[in-house]
Amino acid sequence: MTLDAITLSVIEAALQQACDEMDLAFSRSAFSPIIAEANDRSDGIYAADDGSLIAQGVGGLPVFVGVMQYSTRTLIEMIRDGRCLPPEEGDIYIVNDPYLGGTHLMDVRFAMPVWRNGEIFCWLSNTGHWPDIGGAVPGGFSASATAVEQEGLRLPPVKLFKKGALDPEIYAIITSNIRIAEQRIGDIKAQAAALQVGQSRLFEILDRYGDETVNEAIAELRRRAAVQMRARIAAIEDGVYHGVAFVDSDGVVDEPLEIRLAVEKQGDTLTFDFAGSSPPCIGPMNSVLATTHSSVYLAMRHIFPDVPISAGAFEPLVIRRPEGTFLDAQYPRPVSGCAAEVSQRIAEAVFSAMVQALPEQVTAAPAGSSGNFGLGGFDPVRGRPFVLYQLSGGGYGGNADHDGLSNGCSTIGISKSPPVEIMEQSYPILYNHYRLREGSGGAGRHRGGMGLDYEIELLRGEARASFVMDHGRYGPQGALGGQDGAVNTVTVYRDGQAHVPKHLSKEQDIPMKAGDRVRVGTPGGGGYGLPSERDPGTVRRDVRLGYYTAEEAEQLFGVAAGDNEVGK
Repeated sequence: MTLDAITLSVIEAALQQACDEMDLAFSRSAFSPIIAEANDRSDGIYAADDGSLIAQGVGGLPVFVGVMQYSTRTLIEMIRDGRCLPPEEGDIYIVNDPYLGGTHLMDVRFAMPVWRNGEIFCWLSNTGHWPDIGGAVPGGFSASATAVEQEGLRLPPVKLFKKGALDPEIYAIITSNIRIAEQRIGDIKAQAAALQVGQSRLFEILDRYGDETVNEAIAELRRRAAVQMRARIAAIEDGVYHGVAFVDSDGVVDEPLEIRLAVEKQGDTLTFDFAGSSPPCIGPMNSVLATTHSSVYLAMRHIFPDVPISAGAFEPLVIRRPEGTFLDAQYPRPVSGCAAEVSQRIAEAVFSAMVQALPEQVTAAPAGSSGNFGLGGFDPVRGRPFVLYQLSGGGYGGNADHDGLSNGCSTIGISKSPPVEIMEQSYPILYNHYRLREGSGGAGRHRGGMGLDYEIELLRGEARASFVMDHGRYGPQGALGGQDGAVNTVTVYRDGQAHVPKHLSKEQDIPMKAGDRVRVGTPGGGGYGLPSERDPGTVRRDVRLGYYTAEEAEQLFGVAAGDNEVGK
């Protein structure tokens, strides 16, 4: 049978809507601010035979696009090989093992088969960032771990829900190994409920159009996504384009890690080769293969956002396995920084290469750090421990058309910082300020967006602070003559003394007591084009708005913007 265009479009939108409703149900039901407010989660539909991506919510983290496809595929393979118990109706598997198609341990994935007429029609899967998964430091972001066991509880695929009922023994094992265990039941039930919502919506689609028609639509949507991606690639001039990006350090050895990328365009295919990148590192900035692949996919989604998202969009993207580098982590390499930080350096390397091929479409580098800040301690007023996880935005890079976005979300996601009011209600802290980081955007014909400047004070009790961030050594890259954005900064004020981490953006277990403060300045985006080409009137407007001082305007752009000039 041949689908007409209208039916195909309606089914595509319905599948997308089912994923969006899963995202919404997940966030609305979750207990943790990082999920409920920051939306650090994602939901999708995956093929029954090989776990290929069918649809994913637009409000989910893009970095999970490829990762959940890998983890679902691995689960299917393990079931077939007898390494995992076969599914029954109502079962939901839980897994967070990075080496089985994952990211870091805090990203916990659920997978549920959808049964129709005694057979699995597809899989529904979601990922939520749990605020703690055990390990050496509260929040899981160990900056100096040397083995994955130090980072927290590692779960292979096991059935957390069996025939619809939560398994109390598996649940007890999990909660006995994590902090603030009593709060996890809210996130677990929210994660499972989101899958149930997705199944209900999917049944409505299947009942209305029929299983055969929906399957035909899924196959056609995949084919069309591949065709559209190939058409975008074919318009690029054949050749090899080189990009580079740097990770500040691995948190243990104070030396930068290098990502070397060669992108070969031939015909309607792009081949990504990371040969020459740094070898596996001692600290937690290794990236597992699934995250490396997903980082390339999300970078290309930034470049070609109009291509519908499905497994078909990835088919023209060939990624050579980066064996022998820190981008192909093997057990027991620590990986807590892979999804949140290394993934964004991989994307930056892709942008660095592709801006040469598509200067009118690709931006200068964005802030490229999730700003992972964990704070764990005991609140004496409430009489209970707490684990705070703060992520933060930064500036986006300028592009051919306009300046970069200020305080945008990280490259890998749609997550936003939890509201200050929610954080202050939930934890014994006070935000002394939360504002744009003026002057942080890289100068250019179109400047980079501004980063964020915030300061948190511990009001009572004692706590330990840990950071896994990046871009503290090198700012986000400018493009085509644009200047780099400002670097990430972290300062801890203890007893009135300022402490800057040795690794600039990474450190763990910094003791804090009431009155101590943490101040973070997130990176600004890279500038695009020569600063001397920026319109003088626009520079003066930036000064008037407080983005740059008059002195910075003259130094960076060569534009006089004193008191007599700003109003012009």
